[in-house]
Amino acid sequence: MMSTTWRRGLWTAVVAALLGLSALLGAPLLRPAGPLPEQLGNEAFWRLVETLSEPGGYFQSENLVSNEHTFQYVVPALEKAAQPGRVYLGVAPDQNFTYILALKPQLAFIIDIRRGNLQTQLMYKALFELSDDRADFVSRLFARPRPEGLTTFSTVDDIFMSYARTMSDAQMQAATLSEMLMHLTVTRGFRLVPEDLTGIEDIYDQFVRFGPSITYSSSSSNRFGTRSGFGRGRGRNNFPTYADLMRQNDGAGVQRSYLASEQQFRALKAMEERNLIVPVVGDFAGPKAIRAVGRYIRDHDAVVGAFYTSNVEQYLFRNGVWRDFYANLAELPVDERTVIIRSVAPRDGYLGVPQGPDGRANVLDPIAALVRDFRAGRVQSYYDVTSRVY
Repeated sequence: MMSTTWRRGLWTAVVAALLGLSALLGAPLLRPAGPLPEQLGNEAFWRLVETLSEPGGYFQSENLVSNEHTFQYVVPALEKAAQPGRVYLGVAPDQNFTYILALKPQLAFIIDIRRGNLQTQLMYKALFELSDDRADFVSRLFARPRPEGLTTFSTVDDIFMSYARTMSDAQMQAATLSEMLMHLTVTRGFRLVPEDLTGIEDIYDQFVRFGPSITYSSSSSNRFGTRSGFGRGRGRNNFPTYADLMRQNDGAGVQRSYLASEQQFRALKAMEERNLIVPVVGDFAGPKAIRAVGRYIRDHDAVVGAFYTSNVEQYLFRNGVWRDFYANLAELPVDERTVIIRSVAPRDGYLGVPQGPDGRANVLDPIAALVRDFRAGRVQSYYDVTSRVY
């Protein structure tokens, strides 16, 4: 771990930089108007983060890595139906990036109840913007020296097989963390609170600790495992590792992750550099975040292309707040082609063919039809949602 003296020095530099920039970032947010932006300035980006967000809430795990084996299976359908220039909504960490690349939206909002997910998104943002290519990105993400022989033409399999033979480096970890935080707070000028600084440090430390074998169960606060032991490798429930997720395919043999090719990586890097992937802290059933995002989209005469919800609806039904979510969903500007991307399982009522080793599947559900069914009283249980004909 990094020394207390080093951390104190870094925090002092960051706080001083923030104080110097605070006067520049204090003006009120103007009401958006006109078409969606081609690029967001640093000030406009951070104001969106702050003004659209709700206070952070609780979820049972940190979700630093997806546990969905087959989330790429819907990508061919998304690409076929995609209308570039729309707005993407999503939840959780980096699986959103693969869907964003498939849909080619003009703007993306990643909404999650955990402020830790906002911190994870900011970590990724900094790493994408600081990295020259995929191999450099993986090197920084896991604080491992870049193996010889990797080029922009290397396959994603080659990249992760090469890094599997490397070890993390404490000095590289410290230098990369410092570079990320200075990039976010000084170069970008984002007003991160102390909770965000320490949160990014802890999240990054977990990626470095577990390396490319990090899984959904690796997090220190995940009830399925502990940071000091159980999370290594595939862990309980055969969760995929980060390397597995990057090497997955769409069921037809085509690898579509954001690290599958240099073209994919550069397209995502360009979106991050233009501040077009906006993390928002928000409860799906909350009173503000989803509705505020919807107003912003509507004010720009735009339409939602897709909303990746994973299996969040399962928890909303469990907590008795599902009606609030569907009422929020009804306020989004959508049309008949707008879909929810949902993770479902036969045990919950899904009647289709399981796709992954855990029995789950990823499916598309038109939002307009779902809202009509909700308003007509045809949605009363989670079974009513997962047993829908997609």
